[in-house]
Amino acid sequence: MLTFKRFLIFAAVMLALTVMVSAQSRPGLTSPDNREMSVEQSYLQESVELMIIREQSRTDNRDMKMVALEYINDAIARGNKSDEIRSALEFLSLEGVVNISRENGRVVNNFPDVRVKAATALGKLGTPEAKDTLLKMVNRDNEPMVITEAIKSLGIIGMNNADEVTQTICWTVNRFNVLNPDNLIALSALDAFSRIAKANNGIKDRTVTETILKIAQGTYITPVRDRATELLNELRQYQ
Repeated sequence: MLTFKRFLIFAAVMLALTVMVSAQSRPGLTSPDNREMSVEQSYLQESVELMIIREQSRTDNRDMKMVALEYINDAIARGNKSDEIRSALEFLSLEGVVNISRENGRVVNNFPDVRVKAATALGKLGTPEAKDTLLKMVNRDNEPMVITEAIKSLGIIGMNNADEVTQTICWTVNRFNVLNPDNLIALSALDAFSRIAKANNGIKDRTVTETILKIAQGTYITPVRDRATELLNELRQYQ
C-alpha cells in the first residue's frame, strides 16, 4: 500500500510538471494569456499539494505524516485554511487515539509526536473547527506532551464560547492532579488562561480561578506556582 501511494504521488507530481512545462512552451501567448496560465499553474500546484497531504496523512508511516505536516504548515502560511487542510489535520491529530489502525491486534499508527505537530498547526489554523478538534484532543488523548501542545494552541486561538474551552482545560488539569500533577500541563493551562483573558476582556468562568488557586497551592515546582499567583493578579485587572 505504501509503495502504491508513493507511486501515485510521484505520478501526480510528474503530471503537474508536464502540464506546466507544456503551458509555458505554448507559442503566441499574450500577456493576459500568460497571466491566466499562471493562475492555472498555481491552481494545479495547489491541487497536487492537497493530494499529497491527503495521501501521506493517511499512511501508517510516521515519516510520511511528518512530510504531510510540513506541506500543511506551508499551506497555512500562504493563507490556505480550506476544508482539505482542516480535514487532514483533524485526522492526524486524532490518529492512534480515535482513528486506530491495527495489525495482529497491535496499534500501528500511534505517533504522539505527529499529534503534537498537528496540535501546533491547528493553533496556526485558528478556525472554530480547529478549536473543536483541539478540544477533542484534550479530552481523549492521554499523552501529556500532546495535551500540553493542544492547550497551548487553544490559548493561541483564544475562543471561549460558553466557557467550553476554559472548562475543558480546568477539567484536564484536575484530571492529572488526582494521579500525577504535570508541571508542563499546568503551565500551558496558565498560559492559555492568560491569552483567553486578553482575547475576551477577561474570564467569567469561576472554575478558572479555582484551578489557578489549586496550582498556586499545589505540589508543582516553584516557577509554576509563582506563575499561577502572578496570573491571579493579572486577571483582577479585567474586573
